[in-house]
Amino acid sequence: LKSSPSNNEEKEAQTQLTKSDELQRLHSQALSAYEQEDYEAAISLLDEILAVCVWDAELRELRAECYIKEGEPSKAISDLKAAAKLKNDNTEAFYKISKIYYQLGDHELALSEVRECLKLDQDHKQCFSLYKQVKKLNKQIETAEEFIREGRYEDAISKYDSVMKTEPEVPVYATRAKERICHCLSKNQQATEAIKLCTEVLQVEPTNVNALKDRAEAYLLEDLYEE
Repeated sequence: LKSSPSNNEEKEAQTQLTKSDELQRLHSQALSAYEQEDYEAAISLLDEILAVCVWDAELRELRAECYIKEGEPSKAISDLKAAAKLKNDNTEAFYKISKIYYQLGDHELALSEVRECLKLDQDHKQCFSLYKQVKKLNKQIETAEEFIREGRYEDAISKYDSVMKTEPEVPVYATRAKERICHCLSKNQQATEAIKLCTEVLQVEPTNVNALKDRAEAYLLEDLYEE
């Protein structure tokens, strides 16, 4: 305004200043809501701010944290991916994305994201620790699936037992391992054991199509046609 005062520019400047003050007020409210663990309110306030401050990586990371707390991992990933692009060397964002994918049972995407973190900082302790874990699990699952393709069902069962020992903390991997072991047992004509294990999977995931098909195959082996 000092360089070229005019009515139009003064109006524009005042409008922008008013908007700026409003955004700062919303920011304070969002931080306060986050600290009080009112994540839904924090998300709503951050939505308003990010509609204007589209390129603010830190606000996106804060909203991602709220989404994680609210049990909306896919929305958290979307914000974290944007934050990883907006801020140079954002190892933290890649670590969090990898961690979320891992918790969701997507070990391949988890491995891909944690590698991005290590490209930026090969000495990142959290990323390296996660990388070792995911890589080991990924390798075991790949080997087990290779055994299944070759019809080596006993070897595949043994390998999926190892998967459950490697990751006892994230339930999705145990469920997936049991589903595949049930498949192997059914293929191996071990009907009773297959029925038992598939039933365990279906108690957790009643609409698991693979477990339903494999249990059906096992029932056929036992001449239990109604089931």
